[in-house]
Amino acid sequence: MTQFPDAEYLILSSRLIPDHDGGYGLAVLARARQMAAAGVHDGRGPLILTFDPGSAADHARHRRAFFERELIVDPERMRNLFDEAAAPGGGAADWLRAAVTPGTPDPALEYRRVDDADGRPVVGIPVIHGDPDWHITTAPVAVYDADGGVVGVMAGFGALYRAWLEHVVAELHAANGDKPVVVVCESRQLGELIAGWSDPGVRLIHAIHTIHLEPPYTPDAPVNALWDRWFSMAERFDAVLWLSESQRTDVVQRFGGEGVHLVIPAGVPAASSVTPSSERDRGRVVMLNRLAPGKRVDHAIRAFKTVLESVPEATLDIYGGGAEHDRLQALIDEEHLGAHVVLRGITDTPGKVLDEASAFLTTSAFEGQALAIVEAMVHGCPVIAYDVRYGPRDHLANGGGVLVPDGDIDALAAAIVRVIQDPEEHARLSREAAQMARRVDPDRVTESLAQAVRDVLAAPSRRA
Repeated sequence: MTQFPDAEYLILSSRLIPDHDGGYGLAVLARARQMAAAGVHDGRGPLILTFDPGSAADHARHRRAFFERELIVDPERMRNLFDEAAAPGGGAADWLRAAVTPGTPDPALEYRRVDDADGRPVVGIPVIHGDPDWHITTAPVAVYDADGGVVGVMAGFGALYRAWLEHVVAELHAANGDKPVVVVCESRQLGELIAGWSDPGVRLIHAIHTIHLEPPYTPDAPVNALWDRWFSMAERFDAVLWLSESQRTDVVQRFGGEGVHLVIPAGVPAASSVTPSSERDRGRVVMLNRLAPGKRVDHAIRAFKTVLESVPEATLDIYGGGAEHDRLQALIDEEHLGAHVVLRGITDTPGKVLDEASAFLTTSAFEGQALAIVEAMVHGCPVIAYDVRYGPRDHLANGGGVLVPDGDIDALAAAIVRVIQDPEEHARLSREAAQMARRVDPDRVTESLAQAVRDVLAAPSRRA
């Protein structure tokens, strides 16, 4: 059984809100559950720290929903910066007031006030409109006393976030001695803000969940502007976890740092049983993804018009929510496909959906790991995917689905018809897909993470 080193473990995420952020949120919570199953903190799992400025009531509701869905082990192991910023008697907590310097809010900026449960101000955070680099601003963050007066300010979000993290670490040391602290950062923005955290007892492991490239997504394509600065500081982390070998290879060849970059995919449990091909809903194709532009669900809808010419009984059920819902519904109506193509909304039972379907379809322009593909495969549901970076090619290298040239809607339609019409082809792909479960078995993935932790704890901090 996997044994993690004796240490304090923190997982950092900008936010975790039920039914938001697609596979990212599920992957973060799955990592925490798998660490708990490996005995971290006596089975309660790592502390999960979030930084979104919602209300304490919102965060309590989120924790309750996650717990009821069995996505977290212990709600008390999930904490939020702004929940803890308020002191019991009003105003900011001691650790926050101790971190301020003299000053006042910037009168030229709009501020979002975060209040305690009684409506008294605790923190005022600057609102930076239209700037993707809002998180690195040094615009003053206001901190209030119990009477609503400004105690002082902090130099931007970075100072605010680090003050809380240092407080949490001090709490852990006070309770459990000077154990090393292992931080798994799941967010690029947070990573940039803590890359300079010089505490020699802290090790920073950064997990990556998305692609770093711009179109055409080739290894030498322009780097997404949001990632340019991150790559300049990547070697400050004690380890960086990539979801696929192909992305890790592209990064090392272009930026170096081979010793820092590791491949640790998201762990997905095998299905308790795999539905045989003959017992699946013949002709039923499903998608599970956010309705976002990069998912290109319109390609699937257009392809399905051609599919129906060969398989008139075929259906396409699209699960997920997002900004593209109305546009996609309009396309379905325009093409008169309402009897066969349906936007089903978010499902609480993705495993049941995948057990019943004949095929899983994805038309994304890019991926990180493509967690939904992995989930489909472990349920023995054949996959039809565009051949894009990163994920589909890695997952389907040993079978289990069909890769289609990127953007070729006619080829997409032909692949769907082949998979759902040919019983022998379908049975073969279903068997191959189920075999993939061994590569993403949570025990295997968690052991890889534990070994990464052993390695970083055996070396000095890279920020020392």
